[in-house]
Amino acid sequence: MLPNATRLRDNIRIQIFVVLVGVVLLVAKFVAYFLTNSNAILTDALESIINVVAGGFSLYSLVLSARPRDENHPYGHGKIEFIAATFEGSLILVAGSVIIFKSVYNIFEPQALSKLDVGILLTAISGFVNYAVGYFTVRRGQQINSLILTAGGKHLKTDAYSTAGILIGLVLIYFTGMVWLDSVVAIVFGGLICYTGYKIVRSSVAGIMDEADYELLRRIVKVLNENRRENWIDIHNLRVIKYGSTLHIDCHLTVPWYLNVLEAHDEVEAVGALIRDKIDPAIELFIHTDPCIEASCHICSKADCQVRIHAFKERVEWDFEKVISDRKHSLH
Repeated sequence: MLPNATRLRDNIRIQIFVVLVGVVLLVAKFVAYFLTNSNAILTDALESIINVVAGGFSLYSLVLSARPRDENHPYGHGKIEFIAATFEGSLILVAGSVIIFKSVYNIFEPQALSKLDVGILLTAISGFVNYAVGYFTVRRGQQINSLILTAGGKHLKTDAYSTAGILIGLVLIYFTGMVWLDSVVAIVFGGLICYTGYKIVRSSVAGIMDEADYELLRRIVKVLNENRRENWIDIHNLRVIKYGSTLHIDCHLTVPWYLNVLEAHDEVEAVGALIRDKIDPAIELFIHTDPCIEASCHICSKADCQVRIHAFKERVEWDFEKVISDRKHSLH
């Protein structure tokens, strides 16, 4: 995997490309509007303005989050990604609401259209490009846990969905002459856009509030269960905090009480190396070591333990609910 600094530079280049594409598509959509006088296409063009503005803000956020940590920001600047995603999700909600409002208005006040064939072609091309760029950006954002890229990509994809709805309306109008149809379709897709904006805002607020990412935590617990060492007697109080694309994880690791500091440190390093290798190389771990207690003997599989008080009975699979809580595992 790429180092974190290299990934951040790549993400900035991707976002610059996204903004440039957004500007080109914005021009194309306004050209289509002036040629056709279609309010549906105007609605699509207005959403593209939001794409460009949000993309520019996201680019600034990526540049800021790439700055190294300092005395005032000991965990880095990655939290700006959540603010940017909240802003972008809010813009998507506004865009969806505008689409619905305009479409309802157009049902009662239809306008004469012209050169629909050219407008349909330009709109179709812009929609395809939007979806392709959005799909690539979402994939990239999910690969490196970047909320900004993921949110921006989803925005572009939802813009493509609304464009598809407008295209359906325009094609039907072109063949049937029923002008009100594109407004009905646009209302449906405006609702879809609003829902997507809500999900982005919900996700970013959850990040700001450090809400538990249960999907990620389950992946970590699975990796730890499948790669346990005999000195890892128990693990609990596992927590994850996201700072942009960087994950900070802390937990309690129970090891044999007689290990010296260096040996216990080696076990901590082994846990960290495993999670970075299997989950994400940019993860930072803060692991507190606990000494084993008498109750640990029943589930401790260490074969050469010379101070065992009770015989080993069975290995206990680390339970997700206990791992994320402050409770040690036992036979009961």
